[in-house]
Amino acid sequence: MSPTEAHRRFIAARVARLATVDASGRPHLVPVVFAVERQTVYSAVDAKPKATTSLRRLANVRANPAVALLVDHYDDVDWSQLWWVRADGVGRVLDMGDRESQRAIALLAERYPQDRENPPPGPVLAVDVERWSGWSARPVDGVS
Repeated sequence: MSPTEAHRRFIAARVARLATVDASGRPHLVPVVFAVERQTVYSAVDAKPKATTSLRRLANVRANPAVALLVDHYDDVDWSQLWWVRADGVGRVLDMGDRESQRAIALLAERYPQDRENPPPGPVLAVDVERWSGWSARPVDGVS
């Protein structure tokens, strides 16, 4: 799958899995909703009940900014429809008052009705994607 096709499929997905690693190398994986602008993926700490907004994923990114996001499609009837896309990049935790953070919240609100009704309080995680890759059971652009 070409990077262009991987990028297109990633943008169309509704949820991704965010992989981070803490300072000691222990992996952490969580589902996230997201918005994409050019080569940056944004997610935010949303308003769902949490013990704190100081989440492990944010601490992990501060300690080790290398992250990956994964989206996929699974069809248990027709395996020719299977595919996955990974975005590897560098994560940044944004200050809530800055322009990029405000833009990210607006992008999330455009994409998800829940974020329009109850905007995420943040913080915002930005992932500057360095590599889009993927696989598809059905050849795309002449490549699986």
